Amino acid sequence: MKTCLIVDDSKVARTVARLMLEMMGFHVEEAADGAEALAHCDKVMPDMVLLDNNMPVMDGMAFLSALRATKAGQKPRVIFCTGEHAASFTKAAVKAGADAYMCKPFDRAALAAALQDVSLR
Repeated sequence: MKTCLIVDDSKVARTVARLMLEMMGFHVEEAADGAEALAHCDKVMPDMVLLDNNMPVMDGMAFLSALRATKAGQKPRVIFCTGEHAASFTKAAVKAGADAYMCKPFDRAALAAALQDVSLR
């Protein structure tokens, strides 16, 4: 079973994403910020990370850079999922190591398409 770590400071956003991902057959873990997510990845590296940007403690860009700098940090597919719609932000996320980008709010079809884009579906 594929694993996904949802990283978002919104409990509602994590719950909605969890329901969609579990319906698609993923085992899901959650983190409320980038620092918590990085600690989780140090213990167990997921197959995929669904990543928000605007979070306290450590934002998504900082987490992504730190993740990709770790020994096993190239393994997970990272789908950056945020309300930032600017093309410059999308380019920065991809440059930092995101495999795909999805704007919030998203639905199950958009999530399935992103998963297909990163070869996890």
